[in-house]
Amino acid sequence: MVSWQMRGVAALMRSTRKRRFLTTEGGHDMLARAKGPSDPPRSVTRRMSVESRTVGCFDVHQVRRPDSAGSRPVVVYLHGGAYVNEIVSQHWALVRRLAAELDVEVWVPVYGLAPDHYAQQAHDLVAALLEELYDAGRDCWLAGDSAGGGLALAAAQRAVARGRSTVRGLTLIAPWLDLGMRNPEVDALEPHDPWLARAALRPIADAWAAGLSLDDPRVSPLLGPVDGLPPVDLWVGTRDITLPDARILRDRLAGVVPVDFHELPGGLHVVPLLPVPEGEQARRRIIERIGAGLQE
Repeated sequence: MVSWQMRGVAALMRSTRKRRFLTTEGGHDMLARAKGPSDPPRSVTRRMSVESRTVGCFDVHQVRRPDSAGSRPVVVYLHGGAYVNEIVSQHWALVRRLAAELDVEVWVPVYGLAPDHYAQQAHDLVAALLEELYDAGRDCWLAGDSAGGGLALAAAQRAVARGRSTVRGLTLIAPWLDLGMRNPEVDALEPHDPWLARAALRPIADAWAAGLSLDDPRVSPLLGPVDGLPPVDLWVGTRDITLPDARILRDRLAGVVPVDFHELPGGLHVVPLLPVPEGEQARRRIIERIGAGLQE
């Protein structure tokens, strides 16, 4: 049964956010919107130890428990937002819980957003962090939601191809896997998604690709190789236009890479980040899975 809280969030999304996704003009408006700050909020800094540094020209925030000692495993968290929106409080809340409950470091790279920045820059940033962890011999876990989930998968594919990866697993929350959004099953699902629609996402995808083909795995990792990837924990709701491609990824991974696929009935986009009972249940399971995976 879908909770009343989920139904309430769905109604709110349909009355507010859905409209901006229904037209290409909405996508151009999102691209033109001034970007806000991406610094860790006080809810994180007053409870956690936060060290910030610059890698290339982008900030990377490292979050850990104040009492944490020694070199800890690392979770690299890549936030969503369609590559145009900043990291928000729901992302930071999950980051804080991961650091507090698992006693790990959580690295949060603040990759640049479209239209001023583009896919290759984000890939270079994440690759530099994974290379740093490889050189230090530190185990890590890649996690991300929506656009960040797609970026996480692409980053893991690149690290595996280089043969220099200490990534022990991937957590992908409603990942944006094909920026071309060509799956015909989306046609039937889109009217039932109270949040997202493809019209506005198309100009955003073109801006983010910045000359790369939308068939390039750097922007559409669904089309990239899966051999050699670490175990994948994949989460998606049934009222989310990312669902059809998530199912394709599940099927491509099956028999090649261990995959735990969680399809949440009635779930909206990025359910595990939402303030609903289904979201809290998913967050607990995600944290448990990452903790177990880093101990294996």
